[in-house]
Amino acid sequence: MNLEELFNLHKEQSIEGRYLTLDHIQPLLDKLNSNNQVQIIGKSVLDKPIYSYQIGTGETRIYLWSQMHGNESTTTKALFDFINVLNSGSDFARQLLDKFTFYTIPILNPDGAALYTRENANKIDLNRDSQNLTQPESKILRGVFETFMPHYCFNLHDQRTIFGAGNTGKPATVSFLAPSYNEEREINENRLKAINLIAGINDTLQQYIPGQVGRFDDSFNINCIGDTFQFLGVPTILFEAGHFPNDYEREITRKFLFFSLISSFKLLCENDLVDNRINDYLNISQNKVVFYDFMYKNIKINYDGIEIITNFVAQYKEELIENEIHFNAYIAEVGELENYFGHYEYDAQGANYSDNHNTFPKVNEKADFYLNKNVKFVNGLIKS
Repeated sequence: MNLEELFNLHKEQSIEGRYLTLDHIQPLLDKLNSNNQVQIIGKSVLDKPIYSYQIGTGETRIYLWSQMHGNESTTTKALFDFINVLNSGSDFARQLLDKFTFYTIPILNPDGAALYTRENANKIDLNRDSQNLTQPESKILRGVFETFMPHYCFNLHDQRTIFGAGNTGKPATVSFLAPSYNEEREINENRLKAINLIAGINDTLQQYIPGQVGRFDDSFNINCIGDTFQFLGVPTILFEAGHFPNDYEREITRKFLFFSLISSFKLLCENDLVDNRINDYLNISQNKVVFYDFMYKNIKINYDGIEIITNFVAQYKEELIENEIHFNAYIAEVGELENYFGHYEYDAQGANYSDNHNTFPKVNEKADFYLNKNVKFVNGLIKS
C-alpha cells in the first residue's frame, strides 16, 4: 500500500493550519450526514453542539475522539483525511467497513477550540476529569464509552514542540502511549494489545521518520481518560502529534498521523499483529523535554559591565488574534543550556548582543535583537 499516494488522494483540502473550530468542520459534517450518521450527542459548557460520526458495520468497535484539548487540532485533520478513505468506495474501504464500526467525536471541546485553549470554557482540563466527571464534555465522552462498548479506544492529541525523541537531537514528530491501568504499570492482556499495536505502527513510521517517534511517560493517573479506559479493560492508545522541522502548521505531521491510523486498522483488519512486542515498544525513545524553538549559541553579552560568552533560547507563544494563530517568539532562558537543542539554531561566534533596551537577552521579552548591531533578528529569525 502506497501511503503517500493514499494521503494525497484523500487529504481533506478544506481544513488546514492550527486553528480548527466547529465552523470549519460544519460543512464536512453536513456532507457526511447523508443517512443520519452524524448526531449531536450533547452540548458544551457554552451550549455548542458536540457531534459524533459513525460509520461501518463490523463487529470490532473502534472509538476515536479528538480535540479534547481545544488547541490540539492536528489529529482532527488526520481524522477527516481517514474518514475520506472510509467513504472512498475502494476495496480497502469496504474491507475496513466490514471489519469495524467506527465511532468518532471530531471535536470534543468546541469551546476550547474556538478560544484556542487546552481547557474547556470552565477552565477545566478534560483529561484530568475522567473520575469526577464535573464537565458536560467529560460526561458525553464517558457516556459513549459505556453505551458503544468499544474494543479499542484512540485518544488523539497534539504535543508541544519542546519534546524530543530521547536525547537524540531529533524531534518527537509522533508519539504514542499504551497507558497504565494501575500504579505498578503492570502489563495485562488489554494493555499488551495496545503495546503490540503501537509497535506495529512504529514499524511503519520508521520507514518515513526514522528516529522521530516517541513514547510518552506511562506514570499512572486515574484522572486521565486513557488510564481510566485502560483500567476499565479496553485497550487504549494515546496518539500525540508533535513537531516536524519547519512544520509549525502541522501539515506534515498530519500526514504521519494519517499513516498511523491507516496502519492501525490495516494491522487489526489483517490480524497481522505480532504478540508480545513489549521490548520493541520499550525501545521506542521516551519523550524528553529537550527542545526550544530557537537556540542562539556563543553570544557575547554585557551584563553590569562584565562581558561573557553564553547561549540563550526563545520559544514561540501561539496567540489567537482575529481568528488567526500568530507565532510570537519570546526569550525563554539564558545560560549554558547543555543537552538542549533548538529547532532553529544560530552560532553567533562571539557577536555582541543588543536590543532596543538592553545589552543582554531578557527573559519574557520579544525575540527582537541585533548581533554586532548589523545582523537583525525579528521574531526569532534573521531579517534579510
